[in-house]
Amino acid sequence: MNEPLPIRKIIHVDMDAFYASVEQLDNPELRGKAIVVGGSSKRGVVSAASYEARKFGVRSAMSSVTAKRLCPHLIFVKSNFDRYREVSQQIRKIFHEYTDLVEPLSLDEAYLDVSENKKGNPSATLIAKEIRKKIKDKTGLNASAGISINKFIAKVASDINKPNGQKTVPPEEVLDFLEKLDIKKFYGVGKVTKEKMYRHGIYTGEDLKSKSVEYLTEHFGKSGSYYYHVVRGIHNSAVKPTRTRKSLAAERTFSENISSEVYMLERLETIAEEVERRLTKSNVAGKTITLKIKYSDFTLQTRSKTLPFYISSKSLMIEAVKDLLFQEKMKNSVRLLGISLSNLNNEKKEQQPEPEESIDVQLKFDF
Repeated sequence: MNEPLPIRKIIHVDMDAFYASVEQLDNPELRGKAIVVGGSSKRGVVSAASYEARKFGVRSAMSSVTAKRLCPHLIFVKSNFDRYREVSQQIRKIFHEYTDLVEPLSLDEAYLDVSENKKGNPSATLIAKEIRKKIKDKTGLNASAGISINKFIAKVASDINKPNGQKTVPPEEVLDFLEKLDIKKFYGVGKVTKEKMYRHGIYTGEDLKSKSVEYLTEHFGKSGSYYYHVVRGIHNSAVKPTRTRKSLAAERTFSENISSEVYMLERLETIAEEVERRLTKSNVAGKTITLKIKYSDFTLQTRSKTLPFYISSKSLMIEAVKDLLFQEKMKNSVRLLGISLSNLNNEKKEQQPEPEESIDVQLKFDF
């Protein structure tokens, strides 16, 4: 007989337009205005956009030129990461008032496992409300939250009632919630995968659920098994207070596009030096090296190779990067280059096969 699946009480807290909101908090003249954090030059990229800017279609990772065209009165603000980290630490202290099982994903979002919590509160929904109110009182910023039985559903749910809202998906509503969900709302389904799923007639969770694990694995590779299980409410990843670093990287955007591989190699030497510094600081080495190339038309390409041994030195990185650089001819001039090292020697190989059964929808308790 199979062991019952773990039913946890997970909260995903996601700050609303965090960087932009901090800037509006610190600069009252920016409140209520369309602002972005990022450079305004023709090479600039939007790091974050206020909700006033998002109404015009401005989004993070968009070029500043495009953002300005969409919203001519857009205000550009330089990033201040020291300040963002300071506010993030204040928020994390609030999380730890409730549980030590806090897994930060970035400065502005985190998972909390409140199945057993310091307040003895059986309702994860009420805890999320309390946390959001404390964040508002302490920092003046709004947060949204998703509450459910696992990390996947909690993260999806946190986006439902944004900004400044929350959504609870209790155990008995999980399957119905997932079946009705638009496939593009599934965490882990990006633009490319979404289009591929559309081509296979998969538009909702119900469509996804109709496909066998064999079908999904055949058409979506290793991710197929992941999709098969999450649409059935199965995602057993625990909230991990200390997350193992999976990779180390550095990249540079150039003031002028580069066409010559010789010049690219010069820039890569500097980038490799920075990766080496970070590897040394973290006391790790890696086997898989990846060259990231962003062309002048903003298309992105990555080239990777896995070595039979761990490396951390600049010289060995450059040796591998050279092979990747000259692997094929550049299709255009280049605006950005990056190097990352993954498959690090700090990773523990853990086999955690996903169970095949669905969740027990009869199980109910305070959420």
